This record gives sequence, C-alpha cells and structure tokens, in this order.
Amino acid sequence: MFSIFKYFQKSSISPNNKKFLIVGLGNIGEEYKNTRHNIGFDIVDQLGKNLKGTFNAAKYGDILKSKYAGKQIILLKPNTFMNLSGKAVLYWLRKEKIHINNLIIIVDDLNINFGVSRLKPSGSDGGHNGLKDIANSLNTSNFTRLRFGIGNNFKKKDQVDFVLSKWNNEEAKNLEYLINKNVEIIFSSIKQGLDFTMNKYN
Repeated sequence: MFSIFKYFQKSSISPNNKKFLIVGLGNIGEEYKNTRHNIGFDIVDQLGKNLKGTFNAAKYGDILKSKYAGKQIILLKPNTFMNLSGKAVLYWLRKEKIHINNLIIIVDDLNINFGVSRLKPSGSDGGHNGLKDIANSLNTSNFTRLRFGIGNNFKKKDQVDFVLSKWNNEEAKNLEYLINKNVEIIFSSIKQGLDFTMNKYN
C-alpha cells in the first residue's frame, strides 16, 4: 500500500519547506453551489480573493498559486466530487513536492454546531466521505483539517438532504462573517503556525 510518509522520506522533501497546499472540499456543478457540503469551496474562493489570484482549470481540480507571508500557497478545489477527493490531494502533494505537514483540508462538519470551527492536526473522518477518501489515499489521517460546523438539525434519515441543501435564512445572514473568520484562521496557520492558531481560535 502506498505510504505518503515513505514517499517523502525517499524524495527527501523537508517538512519545513515554505509551500502549502490548501484544499477546500466540495462538489462541482451548479446544483451544489451555496450548499452546506460546499463550504470548503466557499472558504477557498474567499482565500483566493484575499490573495488577489485567479483559479485555473488543472488536473483533478481548479488551482490558484500565490504567495503569503513569504510562503508559496497553492489553493485547490478538487473536481473529482467529494467521495474521490483523495485522488486530487495526493496528486498535487506529489506534483508540487509539498510535505503533508503543510497540507490543510477545509471541510464541513455536522458534528459541530453552526458557526463553530475547529482546527486539528489529525483525527478521524467523523463520517465525512471526503476526509475518509483522503485518509485512504494518503494512508494516514495525520493531516491538518479545518472543520466548519454546519450543525445537525435534521432527522436521521434526512442527513444527505441536509448536507446537500442550501443555508437557511438565519445561517445565510452570518455566512460572510464566518467565511472570513475561517480565512483568518488559515492565514494564521500559515504565518503563525498550527499550535499558536489552535490556541487562539479553537
């Protein structure tokens, strides 16, 4: 089985390099825009605006390359659909020679209340198929993830409909502020480091 850690050991990629891969998870297509499951795309889109860059179509997704705080930043919106996100993440980690320590995945989380975000250096997939596929593709769950809480205000059988539905009016009022707050968390992680950022924002 492929091991991302063995790959980095063989290729001598330093974990302290100054290149980051920031991945927002979501599904492509008009029907998925502005849905809870696509909040990863929305946050990465705002990151791109802040960096004054443009996304371009590339293999396995849309890519934006920029710089921030002396670091090279690569933003990725996979076009593989959520359940195959790992293929895109693995490809761009290897292509750009980015160490897994400098990978950040942005994802929706129905186990966290709406309006709350959690930055973690590792963890379970929490039932999220995108995270599950990334962990399977990398053969590890030791990668940073920023979980955006979408809440769980649904009946058990309605989970799929809930995550794929649009924000309600009350949520929509706060969404711009929350997206910008998560952008702030990402920039802090890049500039100040993970420990500092977790202590400040979690």
